[in-house]
Amino acid sequence: MTRPVRPGRVTLDGQLVSYWEREAQRLEALADAARWNWSARSFRRRAERARAEGARFAAREQARRPAAPEASEASEAPETA
Repeated sequence: MTRPVRPGRVTLDGQLVSYWEREAQRLEALADAARWNWSARSFRRRAERARAEGARFAAREQARRPAAPEASEASEAPETA
């Protein structure tokens, strides 16, 4: 029996990115189904805040990943002084 291969470690920031994306989609669906405009606007504002939170955690997740190969090659070059 073989074990399924996971695509790397999932961090809390990565989980929060997907959570906030799902929450924004849920709030958009509620806004589309809202009967009154004031409640739809409220749901859309909350969806925007959810997207902002997702972007914040996505930036943290991106910062955690290793730098591009060009940056590591420059740091490995011997100093000529």
